Amino acid sequence: MKNAPEAPPIESLSVAPGDIAVGVVIGRASEYFDFFVYGIASVLVFPALFFPFVDRLQGTLFAFTLLALAFVVRPIGTLVGMAIQQQWGRSTKLTAALFLLGSSTVGMALLPGSETSGAWVAISMLTLCRIGQGLALGASWDGLPSLMALNAPESRRGWYAMLGQLGAPLGFILASGLFAYLWGSLSTEDFLSWGWRFPFFTAFTINVVGLFARLRLVVTHEYERELDAHELDPCNPKELFQEQGLNVVIGAFAALASYALFHLVTVFPLSWVALHASQAIGRFLSIELVGAVLCAIAMPLSGIMADKIGRRRTLGTLAIAIAAFSVVTPWLIDGGAIGQDAFILIGFVLLGLSYGQSAGSVTSNFLPKFRYTGAALTADLAWLLGAAFAPLIALGLSMHFGLLAVSVYMMTGAVATLLALRVNKSLSAVRD
Repeated sequence: MKNAPEAPPIESLSVAPGDIAVGVVIGRASEYFDFFVYGIASVLVFPALFFPFVDRLQGTLFAFTLLALAFVVRPIGTLVGMAIQQQWGRSTKLTAALFLLGSSTVGMALLPGSETSGAWVAISMLTLCRIGQGLALGASWDGLPSLMALNAPESRRGWYAMLGQLGAPLGFILASGLFAYLWGSLSTEDFLSWGWRFPFFTAFTINVVGLFARLRLVVTHEYERELDAHELDPCNPKELFQEQGLNVVIGAFAALASYALFHLVTVFPLSWVALHASQAIGRFLSIELVGAVLCAIAMPLSGIMADKIGRRRTLGTLAIAIAAFSVVTPWLIDGGAIGQDAFILIGFVLLGLSYGQSAGSVTSNFLPKFRYTGAALTADLAWLLGAAFAPLIALGLSMHFGLLAVSVYMMTGAVATLLALRVNKSLSAVRD
């Protein structure tokens, strides 16, 4: 009688980072699609539908305030989601989070405007849906990007770090392409009446696909074993901040230039063009779509660059490039269609190169038991400080003080990134 075959060693069961990448990219693309649909609608739809009692500039600023609200509540969603995970498991948390995200997004598609239900009722319902989006996005943290980085070959960690960020341009391509088609195919009356709602319904379908792509990973024994082996489970937030809170802050500021640029080349310029009627909206959305394609192409280049010179040096180099870009920003945005197109295309390339390496650039600073929660809260803080208020601040400053104020704002983010990277380097030297 033959002996039963021995179980394969742990090493042979290691999860391939490429397999994780597929789930991460699909999952992140669905989340980014939801947020970009809201961001574009904040310019093209919400000022007229929910804030008709003020002028278009003020209505856009109100819409941008609600845009920021999701990022304000995102850390709360992260902590609530981790409590759910500790009680009922990772898959239950992820299912609940993505259901809330999809429901909140579809709920927006069903909302009546201010003229139908009254301003306070309509705006309150929109606010609740936006809060739901923010809570859901925070709660949907699954630890897969960290697991992918830890399983990646050391010489290719920059490449695999980039894959998790690739969902951003993919989500924007889908959102901007859909809005560009609807804007160009419908009359203004039909678009504001029912056409704008279609992308929000589409988001629910995309979320279902993203949910299954991620559940396929987190519920299998191999992935659970890998996540447990790397201690990628929630920790006590109070203990995290007491022992390694500085790493959360450094990580957030290290990515500030990239996260600020994120909304400054996607949502803000669309609002500027819409308010100044400097070119056709449909055409500008098409240019942004091309920019997103360039962003997606630039991201793999960021992975190659990071693997050659290091992720932190890559972030520093790109922060300097963003600072240089900020100097010419006023002339580009105020330079008519040609200047605005150049701003979009150059900005998206810089976004791809920098954002591709912005997530988890200092995650290795965390002790294993803090890495899961630390990485999630670092991302939440980076979004809050860098991206949440960027369209609101940029539009408000530019309208009151001119486009030079946008340059100063963008430059501030670059300087903050460079200082954070410098502090992190000094602390690393002390630890070593």
